[in-house]
Amino acid sequence: MATESSKRAGGLRRRWLINTLGVVSSLGLVCVLAVTASFAAYYYSNMQSDLESRARTTTEFFADFVNQNHDEFIQSCITYTETYEKRNTIELQFFDSQGKIVASSYGHWAGDSPSTPEIPSAISTRDADAYVGKDPVTGERIIAVSGPVIYSSGEVVGVFRYVTSTRLVDVQIFLVALVSTLVLMLVLGAVLLSSTYCIRSVLNPVDQIIEKAKRIASGSYGAQIQTKYDDEIGELANTINEMSVKISQNEKMQAEFISQLSHELRTPLTVINGWSETLLANEDMDPDTRQGMKIISSEAKRLTEMVMELLDFTRMQDGRVTLTVEPTDLRSEFEDTVFMYGSRLAQDGIELNYLENDQEIPEIPCDPKRLRQVFLNILDNAAKHGGEGKKIDASIAREGDWVVVRIRDYGPGIPEDEIPLVKKKFYKGSSKARGTGIGLAVCDEIVEMHGGTLTLENAPGGGTMVTVRLPVGE
Repeated sequence: MATESSKRAGGLRRRWLINTLGVVSSLGLVCVLAVTASFAAYYYSNMQSDLESRARTTTEFFADFVNQNHDEFIQSCITYTETYEKRNTIELQFFDSQGKIVASSYGHWAGDSPSTPEIPSAISTRDADAYVGKDPVTGERIIAVSGPVIYSSGEVVGVFRYVTSTRLVDVQIFLVALVSTLVLMLVLGAVLLSSTYCIRSVLNPVDQIIEKAKRIASGSYGAQIQTKYDDEIGELANTINEMSVKISQNEKMQAEFISQLSHELRTPLTVINGWSETLLANEDMDPDTRQGMKIISSEAKRLTEMVMELLDFTRMQDGRVTLTVEPTDLRSEFEDTVFMYGSRLAQDGIELNYLENDQEIPEIPCDPKRLRQVFLNILDNAAKHGGEGKKIDASIAREGDWVVVRIRDYGPGIPEDEIPLVKKKFYKGSSKARGTGIGLAVCDEIVEMHGGTLTLENAPGGGTMVTVRLPVGE
């Protein structure tokens, strides 16, 4: 029960998490990406706008240097670059008209000039251009804005390039993404806790309903489910309670009808049996009449056995069957039953083999009359359902703390899907054999009253194996 419940809970929890956490996670991830992208765009846009503003201000400033000659103008650009005050956060570079670096606010320049595309673009278009990406020389992520320096004659004499690292901004963006992710994890944790509580609030009453429903299905008709919920779960419990009451009433009416019918049938059957035996005692009866009387006597006895089965069944349903327990030599009882029934089966051409053994079987506390009824019923079933195999094997042995009786026929066996149902009352399945369908139910009840078990299975090689296990006792 616990395993089934945990599996069921696992399945519901899995579906709930997929449907709830899956959607929340997806939406949360989209929000995290959107927030991170928004902050990244904001920071990068501000940095680029700041650099573009600086580049524009610088180029406009140098456009006023109309009184300087060409060389003085270039030297002013170099001096301005080398003395740039914001060198701690922004590097200012000056390139000649060929794109070669001439000066830098970081001091003497050595090495190759950066080959970012905004430098030749500023020279060719005579307008400022920006670049965001990796520095080809250092591999560091940068933002660079290049603005053309135009002499009074209209000649582009160089380029001012403002460049700064995005490392600090990237750290800020990473922190924004991290905080957003932590918030998402907290939200998912809250959703998980609320989901777990919600699942438990649903599964606990459902498990109680399932347990009671199984008890009702197994025969505890009239059992009621106690629930404090006034919702769909409460409505389900009330519906099952109503169903349980109605089934209990129907079962009681059915048992009363069967009991009354069985008692009513006993009197005429007793009369038929008595008169058939009386008439058969007449030696002057012609052969055809005698044969007919034998058939009447045989069928009357069969009906009597069915009526007794029905009476036993109704008594068990009402709890009126008690056992007369006494120490019993079960081997002797079983052997007597096998030898007595074997002669009857021999008339139908069925061989009943008793598999003897020398194992000692102690006396056990039981009701010998009831167990003899069980053995006869099982043998009768083997003859009816497996008689076409023309052979039945019977054995009794001690296995540990159990006395085990096995009866096997060599018929067609039982369809696998019917094996769990064959012990249910009135169940006959696909069998065409005559009977009420309650014999095995009665046998199973008797064996359980002795603390034992009765199992049916298909035997290897064909046929059906019925196994009765009875405790040895003290």
